[in-house]
Amino acid sequence: MVSLGLVALGIGCICWASVNIWAQTRYSADAQRGPSSGATTLAAKQVSLARYDAAPVEPNRPSEASSLERVVYTRYPRIGDKIGTLSIPVLKMRLPIIEGTGASELRRGVGHYRQSVLPGEKDNCVLSGHRDTVFTRLGTLKIGDRLVTQTSAGTFTYRISRIRIVDKSDRTVIVPANHAVLTVTTCYPFRFVGNAPKRYVLTANLVASR
Repeated sequence: MVSLGLVALGIGCICWASVNIWAQTRYSADAQRGPSSGATTLAAKQVSLARYDAAPVEPNRPSEASSLERVVYTRYPRIGDKIGTLSIPVLKMRLPIIEGTGASELRRGVGHYRQSVLPGEKDNCVLSGHRDTVFTRLGTLKIGDRLVTQTSAGTFTYRISRIRIVDKSDRTVIVPANHAVLTVTTCYPFRFVGNAPKRYVLTANLVASR
């Protein structure tokens, strides 16, 4: 009886381990696949960026949307990949865009929030950066100024349509859109000592692509 009990216990342990390994494998596969323009959910996009030194906003309709049909990305980038550049013509700045918004990514340039779509795609693309490095002059931009992203899918020009300041825990700043929007965020106030309590947010609509 003792032997049979030990055998039954062993079989039970093996089954339990197998189920856990299967579940972990499936979870890892989903995480590696990453979000896409068609699979990003409202819940995923409303995740707070409070733990990062930046933040994101709701969009308005752009003047041109037909160009979205030409946006093609052959693969979704991995964390740490350079996916393109962000140019701010009025400031004569050209900054690298790095996939991810962790500390190491933000040290290298402007971070692309992974739960948002890539530049040029239909929906809300969120870029974040440090106020004391890449975005020290972000506060000088005005409505109507251009933001240009260049990636493997092409060059996408956005025009700033809204500027606002929100609390760092504001969960309404990352929302889905039915057109291409670029959201650029950083901490605020710009000269605040320590962890800034606010986020400075620019919203820009896609106006041209090539």
